Amino acid sequence: MVSPAPARVKSVVRAASLPLRGDWRTRRMPKTQINIVLQRLITALALAIGTGLLVIFTNFQNNATLAENSVLTQRPKDVSEFIKIPSLSLTSPKPHPLPPTLVQWKDSTNRGDYFSQVKLTEVGYLLWSQFPIRVYVETPKEISGEQAQTWVNTVLQAVQEWNVYLPLEVVKQPEVANITIVRKAPPLQKSPNSNIPRARSAQTTYELYTNNKVLSHRFSILLSPTQTGNYLTAAARHEFGHALGIWGHSPLESDALYFSQVRNPPPISARDVNTLKRVYEQPTSLGWSLGEKYQN
Repeated sequence: MVSPAPARVKSVVRAASLPLRGDWRTRRMPKTQINIVLQRLITALALAIGTGLLVIFTNFQNNATLAENSVLTQRPKDVSEFIKIPSLSLTSPKPHPLPPTLVQWKDSTNRGDYFSQVKLTEVGYLLWSQFPIRVYVETPKEISGEQAQTWVNTVLQAVQEWNVYLPLEVVKQPEVANITIVRKAPPLQKSPNSNIPRARSAQTTYELYTNNKVLSHRFSILLSPTQTGNYLTAAARHEFGHALGIWGHSPLESDALYFSQVRNPPPISARDVNTLKRVYEQPTSLGWSLGEKYQN
């Protein structure tokens, strides 16, 4: 059964220019106009919270030109920092039942994992509790039909590799998708030791929202148009691992979630699956009902 898509809120950013001369310091807005502006701001904030849209916290990005990827964050210390009026509060993180596919998984080689590299977020670990996970792959429009279909098939190949470990369903409507994959160049990013913007091969972001007072999340994956062939498959495989809950990178080149692209991309490894299983054994606030409280 497909649950209805939660309501969305569109945010509009407007730029205001200051007067070129110094007389702007002496100008004052009339009191009635101030009251109107404040009322509109309060109404807009209440609407945003009432519809359940919380915030985009952070993202991972793969950089083909850098030796190591960094994490670009715009995350608050606590969700409540965004909510200063009566709001929803997070429940204590709790584990969900382990999916049957991961219950059955046994690593006879004892390769270990890299769970210690997985980042803990404000809501716990980014795992899914409702299956199948719905995936939408957008058909590119800026290339020929044949090229677009080849791109979609290549991405779907990488998605299906993960279907062995977690139930997935490819959907045709983006509104019902939990994970959306798009052929689009990620924004340029500056490296930690340089102010020069660098291109990235992919980017994965997540968004939190509420649906019937249940805390939920959804992912968006951007794959650069420069990625083709095996490199496209590897980028899609890697980013989809993030979207399934491995919110971190492996230090070994033999893992699909290795922090950088390699000349011969590896398939999903036993260590990747071991890490995924450990993530799904952890507590999270995702998938649980929220309580109500008032912020001071």
